[in-house]
Amino acid sequence: MSGAGGVRIPLPDGGTRLVELRAPRQWADHPGPYASRVAFAAAHVVADPRGENVPGAPAVVDWDSTLAFRRHLFRYGLGVAEAMDTAQRNMGLDWPAVQELVSRSAAQAHELGARIASGAGTDHRSPDELRTVDDVIGAYAEQVEFVEGTGSQVILMASRHLARVATSADDYVRVYDAILSQVREPVVLHWLGEAFDPNLRGYWGSGDVDVATATFVDVVRAHAAKVDGVKVSLLSAAHEVGLRAVLPEGVRLYTGDDFHYPELIRGDGERHSDALLGAFAAVAPAASAALTALDDGDLDRYDAEMAPTLALSRHVFEAPTYYYKTGIAFLAWLSGHQPGFTMVGGLQSARSVVHLARAFELANEARLLPDPDLAAHRLGLVLAAAGIEVGTEVGSATSPAASATAASARADLDEVVA
Repeated sequence: MSGAGGVRIPLPDGGTRLVELRAPRQWADHPGPYASRVAFAAAHVVADPRGENVPGAPAVVDWDSTLAFRRHLFRYGLGVAEAMDTAQRNMGLDWPAVQELVSRSAAQAHELGARIASGAGTDHRSPDELRTVDDVIGAYAEQVEFVEGTGSQVILMASRHLARVATSADDYVRVYDAILSQVREPVVLHWLGEAFDPNLRGYWGSGDVDVATATFVDVVRAHAAKVDGVKVSLLSAAHEVGLRAVLPEGVRLYTGDDFHYPELIRGDGERHSDALLGAFAAVAPAASAALTALDDGDLDRYDAEMAPTLALSRHVFEAPTYYYKTGIAFLAWLSGHQPGFTMVGGLQSARSVVHLARAFELANEARLLPDPDLAAHRLGLVLAAAGIEVGTEVGSATSPAASATAASARADLDEVVA
């Protein structure tokens, strides 16, 4: 059922669609930071395919592949936002694995002269251990101390425990006052919306976003010298634009809006957002090309480079949004950045094969597949494992080495497809 230089992907109605493989683009490296924007990619972890990475089990990480993926991001001028929700924080990545991840990643970043910021929260404690606001403050302080000890910048993550024990906005203010008064260097303050984690509903003391925002802004203003920036993941461009206008001077807004980031980073001529995005882990080369254009003052080229990435990001982050990690790991596997498609906590099962096939199609359209024939072969393995035989044809449309690459991959990939 294959076409010349293409692959048929399954559709929800039982049919198929032929996807013609596009020639890979040779993306330019950009090893240094950007002049006009600060940009982080929130990176995922690569699971060891031979580890017991089943739901509820301690994470077993493929450290070589995990660190190599961060070098891939550094290659394109992006900083790494480490141990965030993209890395399956609170969804399979336990605290011992977080500690090793941050330690290894920070050491590598320092060696390479790259920027890194890492999440500090309260997830190393069980709900039974954190019954009061003071308990939450103590837990936050422990993780902040650890992250600072690695030399990484701190990202102060939203806390499920705080959302559970807080009875008013005053409790949030008390916690953040205490922690922001203690940090050594300015942090990134993260507001993660309930689309990413339903346990954070009503964060900052109110289900009314405007009321919650007022509390959030009061905290930032009171500690502006200790806040490098805020990362807001509410998936509302209008809210972000409004928030940018009321932040204290010098406090950045790092967009976490994976549905509207091109326009928010571009800005309105007066204000703009910087970036801390899970989407950038999937579209790093294209994001680099766009940010390079922005540095050059070429807004038309910026728009053209960003545009193809948006459909892919919106698909990967579609509801239920908190399962976007599956798409990030899948695209990394298709792109040759890891040996298998398996995730800690067994999260590779969180998206359907139809969803994954569409992600392949959109990545192909954006020319983000370094070896489209290899990617098509790997997609075929997942579809076959699911009982869908649609067929592929490789080695006809991409690079001279692609056919040999895909052929040599068959033997060692079959065993690691989850």
